[in-house]
Amino acid sequence: MRFMIIVKATKDSEAGAMPEEALLAEMATYHEELAKAGVLLDGSGLQPSSKGWRIRYSGEKRTVIDGPFAESKELIAGYTLIQVKTRAEAIEWSKRFPNPAGNRRDGEIEVRQLFELEDFGTSETLERFREMGMGGT
Repeated sequence: MRFMIIVKATKDSEAGAMPEEALLAEMATYHEELAKAGVLLDGSGLQPSSKGWRIRYSGEKRTVIDGPFAESKELIAGYTLIQVKTRAEAIEWSKRFPNPAGNRRDGEIEVRQLFELEDFGTSETLERFREMGMGGT
């Protein structure tokens, strides 16, 4: 089972402020523990939305919308991708995630389970994804 731990953006992260050294150290320790346990797949911080864009679809038409995006509470500042055996294990790891806003402030992360190709059954199309190495386990 794969889970994504999503770090919500803040006004500071959207302004491009770098985390304090103490928080970076906590994050490094946490990710080292994930790696030692063999559950870390990937993790990274994201640049502010001012350096990104969205694609809006209207039927087959595509429109590029440059950032920044107004609602920082709806944006993500980073993620950690883990692979564990159970939902309970994912909850335990996510409870250990350092407060992304720093220990003296309110913060929030969101955790979402990724779909596995097996969740969709079998088909020729799904086999194409498997051949590309996509879809997890």
